Amino acid sequence: MPDVRLTSSQGRWILLTTVLGSSMALLDSTVVNVALPRIGRDLDADMAALQWTVNAYMVTLAGLILLGGALGDRFGRRKVFVVGVVWFAVASLLCGIAPNAGVLIAARALQGVGGALLTPGSLALIQASFHPDDRGRAVGLWSGFGGVGAAVGPFVGGWLVDGPGWRWVFLLNVPLALLCVPVALRHVPESGGEGARGRFDVLGAVLGASALALLTYALIEAAGADGLVVAGTAVAGAVAAVAFVVVERRRSEPMMPPDIFSSRQFTAVNLVTLCVYAALGGFFFLAALQLQVVVGYSALAAGTALLPTTALMLLLSARSGELADRIGPRLPLTVGPLLCAAGMLLMLRVGPGASYVADVLPALMVLGLGMVTLVAPLTATVLGSVDVSRAGLASGINNAAARAAGLVAVAALPLLAGMGEEAYREPGAFDVAFGKSMAWCAGALVVGSVVAAAAVRRPPPGCKRPECLRQGGVTAPPLEGEPVRKRLS
Repeated sequence: MPDVRLTSSQGRWILLTTVLGSSMALLDSTVVNVALPRIGRDLDADMAALQWTVNAYMVTLAGLILLGGALGDRFGRRKVFVVGVVWFAVASLLCGIAPNAGVLIAARALQGVGGALLTPGSLALIQASFHPDDRGRAVGLWSGFGGVGAAVGPFVGGWLVDGPGWRWVFLLNVPLALLCVPVALRHVPESGGEGARGRFDVLGAVLGASALALLTYALIEAAGADGLVVAGTAVAGAVAAVAFVVVERRRSEPMMPPDIFSSRQFTAVNLVTLCVYAALGGFFFLAALQLQVVVGYSALAAGTALLPTTALMLLLSARSGELADRIGPRLPLTVGPLLCAAGMLLMLRVGPGASYVADVLPALMVLGLGMVTLVAPLTATVLGSVDVSRAGLASGINNAAARAAGLVAVAALPLLAGMGEEAYREPGAFDVAFGKSMAWCAGALVVGSVVAAAAVRRPPPGCKRPECLRQGGVTAPPLEGEPVRKRLS
């Protein structure tokens, strides 16, 4: 049984290691959006290249995150976590020295692989190391520090872009890794690796990632590439998606067991997740661009402007989780998306000459309150909709679904809104397209609200509650419980 106490020196080192590792991936997910306009100008990149700068990372992360956790169970969680940190740092270095957009995009895809190795590993190390009496508090501190990282991320990103330059957004990960790896090797005990047996579902992971990549390519390139190529890529993506479903149904140890979706509650909550995180992913991608391209903010000002949503999440999500535990998840998951939709519609007022206090802040406050209302109950309901023994698997699937929804939104919204290849260089055109995009995002949130109202019910008494209620992440829910089950490895 794990016996490390949180108050011990080793316990504090373990917490520091996991916070540093997860912060690397979390910071990149929050600061890159702020840097996009400067990246585009410096590398002479078009809108599609900026989309790929975000999505190349998300494709490999979403497609491989479950497999990354299984590798930790098989070969040792500390070992795989350290490999992920080193991999992420090397890929970050490649991003920071990229001479053109093509190299940057390739390096971002490599970053996603590292993220898939270290993201589930950070929480798994806490679960496997701390004494049960201290585990809940340790996970809460891990989540809380992660929320602080998410809160300061846009501010730090903006400061780096306006100061040393956008390349330091990526290069910052190198010293973090140099600090994290020695601490992990010296102070974090190894876990896993002994009881895990069976086959890896590598084929399932490859098919899932391929489907995401091909469909994303078709959406991003639909406006500019040859129509036949786009159509062929879309068909190939659809074929890969169907093959993924077939493989998962036939394997004895699938990465994503289809029978988990026999729970109506689990299926409904994941549909809500797809709607909510598609809208949020699209919003945070475009809002940073809108504030800089149209309103005229600096990168630092744009990053700072977005802080209220994360601050509200960090301060109030624990209370939201407690409220939902008393009244049930149906009302929060119905009202929360509607508040988020109202916040995005309020962003329609954010155009040339917009006032931060009168126009930007009210929209972000309403959006943040909506996120506070829905995120913690959503995570708790995911865990409560399946047997306790499958809570980690359910959380991992939900996390992957959220990230996949975000990357599809980043790929699809510019197409749906009619953004041209040079849209971010033309404030007037971008402003019009941003307004259309916010309408699409609000529509997705309304759909999510309707699904929640129709299909989400109160979990049965005694269901597993999430151990970390204080959440600061805005682009995907946290991994809760055991990130993966031994049956996956």
